[in-house]
Amino acid sequence: MRITAIRTGILKSPLKTPFKTAQRSVSEMTDIVVKIETSGGVEGWGSAPPTAKVTGDTEGGILCAINEYIAPLVIGRDPEDMEACLDVLDGCVVRNTSARAAVDIALHDVWARIIGQPAWRLFGGGGRPIRTDVTVSVNSPDEMARDAIRATQDGFDTIKIKVGVGADIDFKRIKAIRDAIGPGPKLRIDANQGWKPNEAVRVLNGMYDAGFGIELVEQPVKSGDIDGMEFVTSRSPMPVVADESCWSARDALELLRRHAADMVNIKLMKCGGVRGARRIISVAEAFGVEVMMGEMLECKISTSAAVHLSSSFGCVTRIDLDGPALCSSDPVEGGPVFNGPEITPGDGAGFGVAGVPGLVLS
Repeated sequence: MRITAIRTGILKSPLKTPFKTAQRSVSEMTDIVVKIETSGGVEGWGSAPPTAKVTGDTEGGILCAINEYIAPLVIGRDPEDMEACLDVLDGCVVRNTSARAAVDIALHDVWARIIGQPAWRLFGGGGRPIRTDVTVSVNSPDEMARDAIRATQDGFDTIKIKVGVGADIDFKRIKAIRDAIGPGPKLRIDANQGWKPNEAVRVLNGMYDAGFGIELVEQPVKSGDIDGMEFVTSRSPMPVVADESCWSARDALELLRRHAADMVNIKLMKCGGVRGARRIISVAEAFGVEVMMGEMLECKISTSAAVHLSSSFGCVTRIDLDGPALCSSDPVEGGPVFNGPEITPGDGAGFGVAGVPGLVLS
């Protein structure tokens, strides 16, 4: 069997409400969809969002990397020899992690479909359901409190709150949310690099002293400021998660070795796909630490791969895979079943995605 084609298309899905962080604001989810076709009739699906403010990958850049550099070297390969295909993929382009992730996901999907098994089983998992948090975008305290109330009404018991736009008002944001929803739901906060180290320590200790019950904080300072991450982690009253600071197994090794974070957030678009994610998981397991599985603002295709990984590895204890839940509709057929906070991987071969009706691929 041989890979005969790699086709791409652009999928756009309106969001229920604008998605706002300390780095960006968007009202529509955009994904580059990839379909791998084989001579045996088996197909595999992958996708990647252009997230220039985080990964540096633009819509045109992802399409160019896949169509001009990756496809010519991957087409003609044996999809059953997945490791060899992934070696070729890793050598096609440097960086371009989102483009490589989309093809990596599709290669894993084809491989599992050829074997006729769900990916979670091939990863060694049992197909257990997982529970995700849901994100409240950064806005005024009152608006964020209303969004948090709606999230709890939708059944979510863990809420991830975007902060990092004004340290003093961040405190008011969290207070308004905790006052609105009561002590029950868990709160996670994500500063998206928005604070300075001293500022982060002051704000986090203030939130702790106020009894807000924060479960963890993500990326409090600039991604390249590992000294700052180490400073905050050693003084934070709550666990610190490295997100934008962790792109690879090497990054994870350095962060955990220096205790510049208590956990790392794995995102397929940062680490180049499933293979990179599994390498980071191995590092975390070696250090005996837990990890979060997150995503950019992604559709259900790439999210499905993250769901199967999350369901398979015990060290993945925090889940932030709410992209499909933030869309006004779900254009993707098949894949995991999203029921409020609970996500069930399903028994379909590969990642279970059946396709995107009406999407034009070329």
